[in-house]
Amino acid sequence: MRQYNLLYVFGITLVATIGGLLFGYDTAVVSGAEKGLEGFFLGAKDFQYTKILHGITSSSALIGCVIGGVISGFLASEYGRRNSLRFASVLFFLSALGSYCPEFLFFPKGEPSWNLWIAFNLYRILGGIGVGLASAIVPMYIAEIAPSHIRGTLVSCNQFAIIFGMLVVYFVNYLILGGHTNPIVIKSAGILSVSGDSDPWTIEYGWRYMFGSEAYIAAIFGFLLFFVPKTPRYLVLIGQVTQALSILTKINGTEKAKEILFDIQNTSKEKTEKLFSYGIMVVIMGILLSVFQQAIGINAVLYYAPRIFGSAGVGGDGMIQTVVMGIVNIVFTVIAIYTVDRLGRKPLLIIGSIGMAIGAFGIAMCDHFSFKGYIPVLAVIVYAAFFMMSWGPICWVLISEIFPNTIRGKAVAMAVAFQWIFNYIVSSTFPPLYDFSPMISYGLYGVICVLAGIFVWKWVPETKGKTLEDMNKLWGK
Repeated sequence: MRQYNLLYVFGITLVATIGGLLFGYDTAVVSGAEKGLEGFFLGAKDFQYTKILHGITSSSALIGCVIGGVISGFLASEYGRRNSLRFASVLFFLSALGSYCPEFLFFPKGEPSWNLWIAFNLYRILGGIGVGLASAIVPMYIAEIAPSHIRGTLVSCNQFAIIFGMLVVYFVNYLILGGHTNPIVIKSAGILSVSGDSDPWTIEYGWRYMFGSEAYIAAIFGFLLFFVPKTPRYLVLIGQVTQALSILTKINGTEKAKEILFDIQNTSKEKTEKLFSYGIMVVIMGILLSVFQQAIGINAVLYYAPRIFGSAGVGGDGMIQTVVMGIVNIVFTVIAIYTVDRLGRKPLLIIGSIGMAIGAFGIAMCDHFSFKGYIPVLAVIVYAAFFMMSWGPICWVLISEIFPNTIRGKAVAMAVAFQWIFNYIVSSTFPPLYDFSPMISYGLYGVICVLAGIFVWKWVPETKGKTLEDMNKLWGK
């Protein structure tokens, strides 16, 4: 018979996963705003805005994500999981307002310039630090609060929240755009400019409202964090055992709380080892999982979906197709949550790699043969859907499981850092690569999908049904 307070635990988890929702919201908001943003900075008189600069602008938040991921361990240990999430909520809020009005205090309103471009990207980096913190600390907070019986399910809710955040912002961007249209960018003699037929509202206001909309969710997140507790594990680490027992009792009941507290006190004293104590291969395995998750190009789809759908010739600006893709992503993420402990990690990753390769090669062929309409749209949705049922959630599951207990903290930090670095590389290189040749860009991603599948098949161990202690034995050999 279950003894834990299910409603209380779900309430805490719901608040924490708003951090995951903001993670998804912040990283995907650029998908609807980037065209208007490009049109705005193309009006600058003191520098020439290029596709390379636009790639940097669209992905500058990822620089902050790397920083946030790197400092997350220090902040969580020194100031606690809850306080670190509060700090992240402040960063989300300031980034949203700063991106909405980067001219604030220092620049004339509505006049694009080189200095304003730098200021805008600094605000986006600020939000990226919040994303990096949320990506590491939200799962940690949930895992340390949740009873062991339902820990996997509750931690998986964070991945669902991330995808749901992307869906929400796709829908919000669609509503903000309304009856307006994105600017028409033309290229003449290698120079980009905005067509005189473009809708000026999108250039002047549309992208601002899209970035600014995040401030509401960030404020709600920060407010609700005042009503959730510190995690029992952190309280034990700082010597507040009585408070830890009180929270554990409220969650699990008196007798179970004492058992858990005893285990936490023993675990908190567990020794740590050097990063390469089990050899270099275990660390490389985690890094390659992270690298492949980004190198297969998924964020090139998520961040630039409206532009891709718009070029497919299905009418409009591609925003409604982006919303449909978001709904499909939700469905396939749920499929992953319900099958990961039944089918195993490796089968899902291999199936996902094959499905993504088919979608990527399909997009490349549609471009090569000039197919327009719903065939390339379907190929993009297939590509994204197979990612959401495989590499999206399963990579995080494997990274949390595959490392031995005594090096997990350091190894996970390194793997996550590489994940954000390659996220930035893919996102910043996609606009010029796509502008050069959509066929080559998606053909390249298709090849990487195939290589990812082979890597999993040949080298990644199956962790289904294994305890975390089994990892020590596996790599100890």
